[in-house]
Amino acid sequence: MSKAADSVRHVLVPKHVKLSDSEKEALLKRYSIAVEALPKIMKDDAAVVDLSAKLGDVIKIVRHSPTAGEAVFYRVVSNA
Repeated sequence: MSKAADSVRHVLVPKHVKLSDSEKEALLKRYSIAVEALPKIMKDDAAVVDLSAKLGDVIKIVRHSPTAGEAVFYRVVSNA
C-alpha cells in the first residue's frame, strides 16, 4: 500500500470526494461563482491522488465539527 493511500485513511484526514460535472455546475450556480473563485488544492495532494482528479475538478471536503456535526468545504484542483 502506498504512503498516499495510508495518509488518506488516517483519522485526522477529512473525507474528500470528487464532484461530478453536474454537481460541480450546480454548486457554481448555487453560489453564483466561477470555478476560479474557489480555494485551490494541489493535484498531487495525498488526499486527491487516489481520486484520479484532474485540473479543474472540484473536491468536496467534509470535516467533523463539534458544533455543526460536519462542515463542508470545496476546493478546485490546481497546479499551483
